[in-house]
Amino acid sequence: MSRRPIIAGNWKMNKDINEAAALINELKPLVEGAEAEVVFCPPYVDLVEAVKLTEGTNIGIGAQNMHYETSGAFTGEIAGEMLTAIGVKYVVIGHSERREYYNETDEAVNKKAIKALELGLTPIVCCGETLEEREGGKAEAKVVGQIKEGCKNIDDISKVVIAYEPIWAIGTGKTASKEEADEACGWVRKTIEEMYGKDAAEAVRVQYGGSVKPANVAELMDMPNIDGALVGGASLTADFAKIVKF
Repeated sequence: MSRRPIIAGNWKMNKDINEAAALINELKPLVEGAEAEVVFCPPYVDLVEAVKLTEGTNIGIGAQNMHYETSGAFTGEIAGEMLTAIGVKYVVIGHSERREYYNETDEAVNKKAIKALELGLTPIVCCGETLEEREGGKAEAKVVGQIKEGCKNIDDISKVVIAYEPIWAIGTGKTASKEEADEACGWVRKTIEEMYGKDAAEAVRVQYGGSVKPANVAELMDMPNIDGALVGGASLTADFAKIVKF
Protein backbone atom coordinates (compact mmCIF):
# COMPACT_ATOMS: atom_id res chain seq x y z
CA MET A 1 0.00 0.00 0.00
CA SER A 2 1.38 3.42 -0.85
CA ARG A 3 0.89 5.81 2.02
CA ARG A 4 0.71 9.51 1.25
CA PRO A 5 3.51 11.34 3.08
CA ILE A 6 2.44 13.90 5.69
CA ILE A 7 4.67 16.79 6.74
CA ALA A 8 3.47 18.82 9.72
CA GLY A 9 5.03 21.93 11.22
CA ASN A 10 4.61 22.26 14.99
CA TRP A 11 5.19 25.94 15.72
CA LYS A 12 5.06 25.41 19.50
CA MET A 13 4.85 28.74 21.39
CA ASN A 14 6.12 30.88 18.52
CA LYS A 15 4.66 33.52 16.16
CA ASP A 16 2.05 36.09 17.14
CA ILE A 17 -0.84 36.67 14.76
CA ASN A 18 1.07 39.11 12.53
CA GLU A 19 4.15 36.90 12.32
CA ALA A 20 1.94 33.87 11.65
CA ALA A 21 0.17 35.63 8.78
CA ALA A 22 3.50 36.71 7.28
CA LEU A 23 4.93 33.18 7.41
CA ILE A 24 1.79 31.57 5.98
CA ASN A 25 1.68 34.05 3.11
CA GLU A 26 5.36 33.43 2.40
CA LEU A 27 4.97 29.64 2.48
CA LYS A 28 1.73 29.33 0.50
CA PRO A 29 3.24 29.62 -3.00
CA LEU A 30 6.33 27.64 -1.96
CA VAL A 31 4.44 24.53 -0.83
CA GLU A 32 1.86 24.63 -3.62
CA GLY A 33 1.78 21.41 -5.62
CA ALA A 34 3.59 19.37 -2.96
CA GLU A 35 2.99 15.63 -3.12
CA ALA A 36 2.89 15.42 0.66
CA GLU A 37 -0.06 16.37 2.83
CA VAL A 38 0.93 19.69 4.41
CA VAL A 39 -0.07 20.75 7.94
CA PHE A 40 0.74 23.87 9.97
CA CYS A 41 0.14 23.81 13.75
CA PRO A 42 0.35 27.38 15.06
CA PRO A 43 -0.59 28.54 18.59
CA TYR A 44 -4.31 28.69 19.43
CA VAL A 45 -4.57 32.47 19.02
CA ASP A 46 -3.38 32.22 15.40
CA LEU A 47 -5.76 29.43 14.34
CA VAL A 48 -8.71 31.48 13.05
CA GLU A 49 -6.43 33.64 10.90
CA ALA A 50 -4.44 30.60 9.75
CA VAL A 51 -7.59 28.79 8.58
CA LYS A 52 -8.75 31.92 6.75
CA LEU A 53 -5.39 32.45 5.02
CA THR A 54 -5.08 28.83 3.88
CA GLU A 55 -8.61 28.43 2.54
CA GLY A 56 -8.53 26.95 -0.96
CA THR A 57 -4.88 25.90 -0.62
CA ASN A 58 -3.21 22.52 -0.04
CA ILE A 59 -2.40 23.46 3.58
CA GLY A 60 -4.36 22.01 6.50
CA ILE A 61 -4.35 23.67 9.92
CA GLY A 62 -3.82 21.80 13.17
CA ALA A 63 -3.89 22.63 16.87
CA GLN A 64 -1.12 21.62 19.28
CA ASN A 65 -3.43 20.10 21.90
CA MET A 66 -7.09 19.76 22.91
CA HIS A 67 -9.18 18.57 25.85
CA TYR A 68 -11.26 15.40 25.67
CA GLU A 69 -14.30 17.01 27.33
CA THR A 70 -16.78 19.11 25.34
CA SER A 71 -17.05 21.94 27.87
CA GLY A 72 -16.76 22.63 31.58
CA ALA A 73 -14.56 23.95 34.37
CA PHE A 74 -11.19 23.32 32.71
CA THR A 75 -9.50 26.71 32.92
CA GLY A 76 -7.02 27.32 30.13
CA GLU A 77 -8.18 24.37 28.04
CA ILE A 78 -9.70 24.17 24.54
CA ALA A 79 -12.31 21.61 23.45
CA GLY A 80 -12.11 19.74 20.16
CA GLU A 81 -15.53 21.13 19.24
CA MET A 82 -14.05 24.64 19.43
CA LEU A 83 -11.37 23.59 16.96
CA THR A 84 -13.72 22.04 14.41
CA ALA A 85 -16.01 25.09 14.66
CA ILE A 86 -13.25 27.30 13.24
CA GLY A 87 -12.13 24.88 10.52
CA VAL A 88 -9.17 23.17 12.19
CA LYS A 89 -8.58 19.69 10.71
CA TYR A 90 -5.70 18.19 12.73
CA VAL A 91 -4.55 18.08 16.34
CA VAL A 92 -1.23 17.09 17.89
CA ILE A 93 -1.77 14.85 20.92
CA GLY A 94 0.69 13.78 23.60
CA HIS A 95 3.72 15.75 22.44
CA SER A 96 6.69 15.04 24.71
CA GLU A 97 6.61 18.63 25.98
CA ARG A 98 2.98 18.15 27.06
CA ARG A 99 3.93 14.90 28.75
CA GLU A 100 6.96 16.41 30.47
CA TYR A 101 5.72 19.86 31.53
CA TYR A 102 2.01 19.14 32.03
CA ASN A 103 2.17 15.52 33.23
CA GLU A 104 0.06 14.29 30.33
CA THR A 105 -0.52 10.54 30.63
CA ASP A 106 -1.07 7.80 28.05
CA GLU A 107 -4.63 7.56 29.40
CA ALA A 108 -5.29 11.24 28.62
CA VAL A 109 -3.66 10.84 25.20
CA ASN A 110 -6.00 7.93 24.46
CA LYS A 111 -9.12 9.89 25.50
CA LYS A 112 -8.05 12.84 23.35
CA ALA A 113 -7.32 10.65 20.30
CA ILE A 114 -10.72 8.94 20.53
CA LYS A 115 -12.48 12.29 20.96
CA ALA A 116 -10.59 13.86 18.05
CA LEU A 117 -11.65 11.03 15.73
CA GLU A 118 -15.28 11.33 16.87
CA LEU A 119 -15.14 14.98 15.79
CA GLY A 120 -13.53 14.26 12.42
CA LEU A 121 -10.15 15.68 13.45
CA THR A 122 -6.99 13.84 12.41
CA PRO A 123 -4.99 13.16 15.58
CA ILE A 124 -1.19 13.20 15.37
CA VAL A 125 -0.34 11.02 18.36
CA CYS A 126 3.23 11.39 19.63
CA CYS A 127 5.47 8.81 21.25
CA GLY A 128 9.18 8.59 22.03
CA GLU A 129 11.84 7.79 24.57
CA THR A 130 14.37 9.78 26.62
CA LEU A 131 18.14 9.49 26.14
CA GLU A 132 18.35 7.59 29.43
CA GLU A 133 15.76 5.07 28.20
CA ARG A 134 17.57 4.63 24.87
CA GLU A 135 20.98 4.17 26.49
CA GLY A 136 19.46 1.74 29.00
CA GLY A 137 18.05 -0.45 26.22
CA LYS A 138 14.46 0.48 27.11
CA ALA A 139 13.54 2.52 24.03
CA GLU A 140 11.43 -0.14 22.33
CA ALA A 141 9.53 -1.01 25.52
CA LYS A 142 8.77 2.68 26.09
CA VAL A 143 7.48 3.32 22.57
CA VAL A 144 5.46 0.09 22.43
CA GLY A 145 3.90 0.88 25.83
CA GLN A 146 2.89 4.39 24.73
CA ILE A 147 1.24 3.04 21.56
CA LYS A 148 -0.55 0.19 23.35
CA GLU A 149 -2.05 2.60 25.88
CA GLY A 150 -2.41 5.74 23.77
CA CYS A 151 -3.89 4.08 20.69
CA LYS A 152 -6.22 1.45 22.20
CA ASN A 153 -9.97 1.14 21.56
CA ILE A 154 -9.81 3.15 18.34
CA ASP A 155 -12.40 2.33 15.67
CA ASP A 156 -10.34 3.26 12.61
CA ILE A 157 -6.64 3.41 13.40
CA SER A 158 -5.84 4.23 9.75
CA LYS A 159 -7.19 7.74 10.41
CA VAL A 160 -4.57 8.30 13.13
CA VAL A 161 -1.12 9.67 12.32
CA ILE A 162 1.57 8.54 14.76
CA ALA A 163 4.69 10.64 15.31
CA TYR A 164 7.78 8.97 16.73
CA GLU A 165 9.89 11.64 18.40
CA PRO A 166 12.94 10.58 20.38
CA ILE A 167 12.93 13.16 23.19
CA TRP A 168 16.74 13.38 23.09
CA ALA A 169 16.56 14.61 19.47
CA ILE A 170 13.93 17.36 19.91
CA GLY A 171 15.43 20.82 19.58
CA THR A 172 18.89 19.51 20.47
CA GLY A 173 20.33 19.39 16.98
CA LYS A 174 20.87 15.66 17.52
CA THR A 175 18.98 13.49 15.07
CA ALA A 176 18.41 9.79 15.29
CA SER A 177 20.26 8.12 12.42
CA LYS A 178 17.95 7.20 9.58
CA GLU A 179 18.35 3.55 10.63
CA GLU A 180 17.44 4.30 14.27
CA ALA A 181 14.46 6.38 13.17
CA ASP A 182 13.22 3.69 10.79
CA GLU A 183 13.68 0.95 13.38
CA ALA A 184 11.59 2.88 15.92
CA CYS A 185 8.87 3.68 13.37
CA GLY A 186 8.93 -0.06 12.66
CA TRP A 187 8.23 -0.75 16.37
CA VAL A 188 5.18 1.50 16.07
CA ARG A 189 3.94 -0.29 12.96
CA LYS A 190 4.55 -3.74 14.49
CA THR A 191 2.58 -2.74 17.60
CA ILE A 192 -0.33 -1.47 15.48
CA GLU A 193 -0.26 -4.79 13.61
CA GLU A 194 -0.47 -6.70 16.91
CA MET A 195 -3.36 -4.50 18.05
CA TYR A 196 -5.34 -4.05 14.82
CA GLY A 197 -3.98 -6.44 12.17
CA LYS A 198 -1.71 -6.25 9.13
CA ASP A 199 -3.96 -4.10 6.91
CA ALA A 200 -4.25 -1.46 9.62
CA ALA A 201 -0.49 -1.46 10.15
CA GLU A 202 0.06 -1.04 6.41
CA ALA A 203 -2.39 1.87 6.28
CA VAL A 204 -1.30 3.88 9.33
CA ARG A 205 1.14 6.72 8.67
CA VAL A 206 4.14 7.09 10.96
CA GLN A 207 6.09 10.34 11.10
CA TYR A 208 9.56 10.93 12.46
CA GLY A 209 10.16 14.06 14.54
CA GLY A 210 13.37 15.34 16.10
CA SER A 211 15.61 17.95 14.47
CA VAL A 212 14.30 17.30 10.94
CA LYS A 213 15.73 19.87 8.51
CA PRO A 214 16.16 20.37 4.76
CA ALA A 215 19.58 18.65 4.90
CA ASN A 216 18.34 15.34 6.35
CA VAL A 217 14.67 15.04 5.32
CA ALA A 218 15.23 13.18 2.03
CA GLU A 219 17.24 10.34 3.57
CA LEU A 220 14.70 9.96 6.39
CA MET A 221 11.77 9.92 3.95
CA ASP A 222 13.56 7.22 1.94
CA MET A 223 13.19 4.73 4.78
CA PRO A 224 10.42 2.10 4.46
CA ASN A 225 8.67 2.79 7.79
CA ILE A 226 8.80 6.60 7.71
CA ASP A 227 5.82 8.32 6.08
CA GLY A 228 6.42 11.91 7.07
CA ALA A 229 7.85 14.34 9.57
CA LEU A 230 6.66 16.37 12.54
CA VAL A 231 8.93 19.39 12.32
CA GLY A 232 9.60 21.87 15.13
CA GLY A 233 12.13 24.69 14.80
CA ALA A 234 12.68 24.17 11.07
CA SER A 235 8.98 24.87 10.39
CA LEU A 236 9.30 28.49 11.55
CA THR A 237 10.92 29.87 8.40
CA ALA A 238 10.31 29.71 4.65
CA ASP A 239 12.89 26.89 4.52
CA PHE A 240 10.09 24.62 5.75
CA ALA A 241 9.03 24.44 2.08
CA LYS A 242 12.26 22.54 1.32
CA ILE A 243 11.21 19.90 3.86
CA VAL A 244 7.67 19.73 2.46
CA LYS A 245 9.04 19.24 -1.06
CA PHE A 246 11.73 16.76 -0.03
